[in-house]
Amino acid sequence: METIATPLMWVVFTAFVLAALAVDLLVLRQNGPHKVSTREALLWSAAWIALALVFNAGLWWYLQGRLPGPEADRIALEFLTGYLVEKALAVDNIFVFLMLFTYFGVPAQSQQRVLILGVLGAIVLRGILIFVGAALIAKFHWVLYLFGAFLLFTGVKMFWAVGQEPDMDKNPILRWITGHLPLIRRYHGEALWIGEGRRRKYTPLFVVLVMIAITDVIFAVDSIPAIFAITLDPFIVLTSNVFAVLGLRALYFLLADMADRFHLLAYGLALVLVFIGTKMLIIDVFKIPVAVSLGVVGATLVASMVLSLLIKPKAPAGAA
Repeated sequence: METIATPLMWVVFTAFVLAALAVDLLVLRQNGPHKVSTREALLWSAAWIALALVFNAGLWWYLQGRLPGPEADRIALEFLTGYLVEKALAVDNIFVFLMLFTYFGVPAQSQQRVLILGVLGAIVLRGILIFVGAALIAKFHWVLYLFGAFLLFTGVKMFWAVGQEPDMDKNPILRWITGHLPLIRRYHGEALWIGEGRRRKYTPLFVVLVMIAITDVIFAVDSIPAIFAITLDPFIVLTSNVFAVLGLRALYFLLADMADRFHLLAYGLALVLVFIGTKMLIIDVFKIPVAVSLGVVGATLVASMVLSLLIKPKAPAGAA
């Protein structure tokens, strides 16, 4: 696996992420369980985005003195494009999280713990999948075509599924959990279970955490092939992914109350996946420049959000 990263760059990135997580966990512990306001969510979202941009600028500055100028620019642009794609796809995660929290009636003050555990799990999972994916691509070039076809199929499927709410009562994983684990119906603060040994019973918060972990797996399978369409460097793939995931908790609380306003965003995300899948399928015939990819992805997402504000959503069938 070819990469621009040196051992020092891996160490700096790891320290950077661990420090950011430590600060986030420390603030969360000091504030205690509470309902996150829109202002707090906005400030934290801005902080996470600024952190990603600072890292990108530092990466560009570091590479300027070690690589030809155009190469440093290209790598920095790959990070920015990958970050934007992963951030956009994370929005779809957020809408699923909102559906889960609503279905299970998770108290607002307990949502933070589930989200931070979900973020930590997503970072570990994506790290494993990225290195597996990079190793496969390095050995079998045709895997790129497999990823491209999968993204194309996923994008088309997402486009036609917009507006169709999944029936949680028929979810096979949820039905297995409710049928095989001893559960209690009410919440016990932030506890995931009560009792020990055979007397242990799991709270609804534990079920939500399991469902979010499974959601992370599903979305990682979608998003990781997408980033490989932009760059094959495992360092850029991992860093852009991790920085996109780090701000997921704050972004959830920022967008949770605005989900209905961006009712056309799912169409934009579907078109992004179709574009990226097509890009991977034609990679050996025509390589779309990174700057063009960034422009297409950015314009598609902005257009879908603007149109969401201009076009009112259709009223549900049978509504007055």
